[in-house]
Amino acid sequence: MRIGLYPGTFDPITLGHVDIIRRSCALVDCLVIGVAINRDKGPLFNLDERVAMIKAEAAQLGLATDTKIKVHPFENLLIDCARDVGASIILRGLRAVSDFEYEYQMVGMNRQLDATIETVFLMAEAQHQAIASKLVKEICRLGGDVSKFVTPAVEAALKDRLNA
Repeated sequence: MRIGLYPGTFDPITLGHVDIIRRSCALVDCLVIGVAINRDKGPLFNLDERVAMIKAEAAQLGLATDTKIKVHPFENLLIDCARDVGASIILRGLRAVSDFEYEYQMVGMNRQLDATIETVFLMAEAQHQAIASKLVKEICRLGGDVSKFVTPAVEAALKDRLNA
């Protein structure tokens, strides 16, 4: 069984994330969505809320693609998380050249830590390249329309949290 790990903070999960999840399902038998516990980022949604949103958004994708999807919170090194879940592939979404520069460094470090785990990059679809969770939160906070960037359920959660 080919297990892939798609890590991120997902605060909140966006349509860009959903696109990468959908496309990752074509590459693996089991996709583990690793939800990073990053206290330095100060997430808008707590871990349980982010996990619940991801499970809700990913459930249909798993059924549609016949891929087992799991959600796994983690606070350790990414490479250790990959080992913990038995992943042989780390899947990463790229939006722009600036993403690539950071990810390129991460791959080099991860290869030094464990050369048996490959990293695969998926380019975001054109309509999703500008989407970033940070920007979505800011747009919503300022009363803008985020319906093009997140699902209706996530939009409602954002509005509820930000009283928008």
